[in-house]
Amino acid sequence: MEAKAASLSRTTMSDIIFPSDTNYHGTMFGGIVMRYIDKIATIASMRHSRRGVVTASSDSLDFLAPVRVGEAILLEAFVSWTHRSSMEVYVKVESENLFTGERKTTATSFLTFVALDDEGKPTPVPAVIPETEEERKLYASAQERYQARKKRKEERAAESSKQA
Repeated sequence: MEAKAASLSRTTMSDIIFPSDTNYHGTMFGGIVMRYIDKIATIASMRHSRRGVVTASSDSLDFLAPVRVGEAILLEAFVSWTHRSSMEVYVKVESENLFTGERKTTATSFLTFVALDDEGKPTPVPAVIPETEEERKLYASAQERYQARKKRKEERAAESSKQA
């Protein structure tokens, strides 16, 4: 299986934020931001694997600044690293004041997706070739995040078996 450039999975999405998307502070509901993140990460992982995928984990979601009513939300995602059948996807969320053009990073997230074959079983995915400085930086630190995910999963499985 031939490796693929991270840029081939790069996906962007934008939308305008209406009052129905916001809480009583006039800022976007976190759950709606999470839905956007999962959607764009799904598209990026399917572009990379050209397979159906499932979300295996949401490793981190750091809210850095609010998205306000009337602003645009801008999301960008790409596959930053792969294992055998799993793909780590990095998502950056920005807000844009459409009157001034000012942009702010409002959230960042790492999610893991698993590619599935026609029987719904995990299937191998191509390796990633990082090209930009950002892609190389995330690729270089991905093994550490993978090990942390693996350890967390093992600890939760052990806790679950003690309770059973």
